[in-house]
Amino acid sequence: MLDIKFIRENFDLVAEGIRRKNSKVNLEEFRSLDAQRRQIISKSEEKKAELNKVSKEIGVFMKEKKPVDSLKSRGKELSTEIGSLDEELKKVETDLREVVLRIPNLPNKDIPTGDASHNKVVKEWGGPKTFDFQPKDHISLAQELGLLDFERGAKISGSGFMLYTGKGASLVRALMNLMLDLHTQSHGYTEVFTPFMVRRECMIGTGQLPNLEEDMYRSNADDLFLIPTAEVPITNMYREEILKETELPLYRTGYSACFRREAGSYGKDTKGLVRVHQFDKVELVKFVKPEDSYGELEKLLQNAEAVLQLLGLQYRVLMLASGDMSFAAAKCYDIELFAPGMNRWLEVSSCSNFEDFQARRANIRFKRKDGKTEFVHTLNGSGVAFPRLIVALLETYQQKDGSVMVPEPLRKYWRNYERIEK
Repeated sequence: MLDIKFIRENFDLVAEGIRRKNSKVNLEEFRSLDAQRRQIISKSEEKKAELNKVSKEIGVFMKEKKPVDSLKSRGKELSTEIGSLDEELKKVETDLREVVLRIPNLPNKDIPTGDASHNKVVKEWGGPKTFDFQPKDHISLAQELGLLDFERGAKISGSGFMLYTGKGASLVRALMNLMLDLHTQSHGYTEVFTPFMVRRECMIGTGQLPNLEEDMYRSNADDLFLIPTAEVPITNMYREEILKETELPLYRTGYSACFRREAGSYGKDTKGLVRVHQFDKVELVKFVKPEDSYGELEKLLQNAEAVLQLLGLQYRVLMLASGDMSFAAAKCYDIELFAPGMNRWLEVSSCSNFEDFQARRANIRFKRKDGKTEFVHTLNGSGVAFPRLIVALLETYQQKDGSVMVPEPLRKYWRNYERIEK
């Protein structure tokens, strides 16, 4: 979240950032509550100063054996008034925090302004795949090769839940191991394996709550949430902690299943793997010093790209415009794979710099060598998400006879399969 003092002193800048993010937050509500809060604090401090004065006078009067009944009565009145002001302040601060939690992070000044139509392609890698036959989509390929059972997956859990079978199930495990080995052995990340359920304060810390609660799966009895991404538990590993400057940067990576209700997406991409409620992903998370975060974002992007280059898949990188970024991001790159069977681009990774937005919400700080304490900058990116990667793999490497060739780097992880056949 943004610092209250920063919002107050940079009101027009924050209002412009909210406009660029296409957010509907009422910033005037912040201004009103902030003014109330300061007014209550001022009154309370005046009452406390008077009470302190009365207490001292009571002591003097008692020593001089003067009557103190009126002073004690005034002291009780002041104590009652201070108590009422404290309760009023508590309510106003709760309301103010709720407003501040809904204010998005400010977009970096260098990114395009506008909606998704203003996203900028900044890189393309790999040429288009050519076929001497009409390529199939991944749905047909997966069913014919026995990799996915869409009907039984829906029977078990409903639409949007996938049942991988046979070689399809082992493909998920192969992709997980390939990515984790790449990121830990070549990119310097430490692997973690986190819980798949988190507390409400963790979801607030990374910015999913309160705005996106309807998109999350929740256990009402425990007020726990199924994670929408491993970003949430990995980032919150250091919630309420003060790290040492010498510990930074911290790189963490982890596999997880991810759960999203996609409440606002009914009717979109309901078939196949493009939009699902449960999917698998390897996540990359960084904790860095503020002055290093934008350089670290470029490295993070390269780490995610390395997976796709290793598998020989055509992709492009987009710098997202302000209105297409997530609530918490200051700058974001999307990586999109090309799926030739569907003839469309599919996002498989978002690499974001949150600056101190998440760290302020989760209270993740570090102490510099001179003793000064600051909020870290956090970054995360998918390294990468599995479903759309599988779409591109199947559709890119399909053969005329309906089989699918396996890219060489994946073979050692996928039981040394060279080709997947009917």
